[in-house]
Amino acid sequence: MAKVGYARVSSVGQSLDVQREKLSECDKLFEEKRSGTTNARPQLKECLSYVRDGDQLIVTRIDRLARSTLHLCQIAETLREKGVDLIVLDQNIDTSDATGRLLFNMLGAIGQFETEIRAERQMDGIKKAKDRGVQFGKQPALTDDQIVELRDKRKQGNLIKDLMAEYSLSKATIYRYLSKNQA
Repeated sequence: MAKVGYARVSSVGQSLDVQREKLSECDKLFEEKRSGTTNARPQLKECLSYVRDGDQLIVTRIDRLARSTLHLCQIAETLREKGVDLIVLDQNIDTSDATGRLLFNMLGAIGQFETEIRAERQMDGIKKAKDRGVQFGKQPALTDDQIVELRDKRKQGNLIKDLMAEYSLSKATIYRYLSKNQA
C-alpha cells in the first residue's frame, strides 16, 4: 500500500510549500501549478494512472483535486474502481468508510455551490458595469481618423509592411482595419 500525494496551486506565483509539508509522509508526490478549472492537468492524470489497488491518494483539500462536483465524482469513481481510498487532510475525510464518503460528497457539492455563486456575482458585476457604460476588452489601436488615414494611404499604394511600421500594428490588425466591415 502506497501513500500517493497530489498538490496543486492555481498559478505559477503561488507556492506548493505548505501542501508539500502536509504531504511529506507520502511515498510519491505529484505536483502542478495550474488552475483547477482547466482540463489540462497532466500531473493529476499521471497520478490517477499511477495509483493501484490498496493505495491511498492524499490531498490537503478537496478543491486542490477538483473544482466541480461532476469532476470530483468522476475522480472518486475512478479511485473506487481502482480500489484506492481518498484522504483529504484539512477536511478530515477518509473515503474508506461510509461516513467519509458522505462527507466527501457533501463538501464537493458545497464547493460547487460556492463556485457557482461566485460566478453569478461576477456576472452581475459585469452587467452592472456595462449598464454604467464601462467598456471591456482591449481599446482600439487607432482612432476613427487614423483608420480613414490608414485606408487612404493603402489606396495610394503604401505597402502593408510600411503601414505596419508606421502604426506599430501587426499585419492581421492592419488587414482588419482595411476590411470593408470596419466603421
